[in-house]
Amino acid sequence: MSHTAVIVLIIVIAVVLIAAAIIVSRRKRSEHLREKFGPEYDRTLREKGDARHAEAVLLDREKRVKKFPLRTLAAADRDRYADEWAAVQRRFVDDPAGAVVQADKLVTRVMEARGYPTGDFEQRAADLSVDYPVFVQNYRGAREITLRHAKGQSSTEDLRRAMVYFRSLFDELLGIRKPQPVEVTNERLAS
Repeated sequence: MSHTAVIVLIIVIAVVLIAAAIIVSRRKRSEHLREKFGPEYDRTLREKGDARHAEAVLLDREKRVKKFPLRTLAAADRDRYADEWAAVQRRFVDDPAGAVVQADKLVTRVMEARGYPTGDFEQRAADLSVDYPVFVQNYRGAREITLRHAKGQSSTEDLRRAMVYFRSLFDELLGIRKPQPVEVTNERLAS
């Protein structure tokens, strides 16, 4: 074999190895993001239209949230927030809509106390999706019900579901217990 042929063969093998490494790296990244984000991965994929763009968005979220000074709450703060939640739940009997609005505000305050920025709702949800990918669905579901209620398009049962959705995220943020996420479906939100 000539010297040139050996060099060409080495270059071809190097290119094949580099291509294989890139493919394996992308596959591992995709698997990591699918595992970490679960249903949020699928939601972002549907929203963005292709895996490469969706994964770039999710990676950017991870980088953004890593910069936050996140902290756990002191026991006294957890107890105070839990007491506030109990008051919000009691209010639901007489004023379901008001209770849901208060629940939304309380969840936002707990997020802020934990170190999450609390500006725009979509940004809050995106930030939460990094650490609470399953529970963020509940948050979005509760928000959707709240917005529909403002238009007069939700029932008391819808408001009750919003409270359950807010509660699941609230409990997770507080770290009081490990709640099971409540399944949010488009059927429920469309009713």
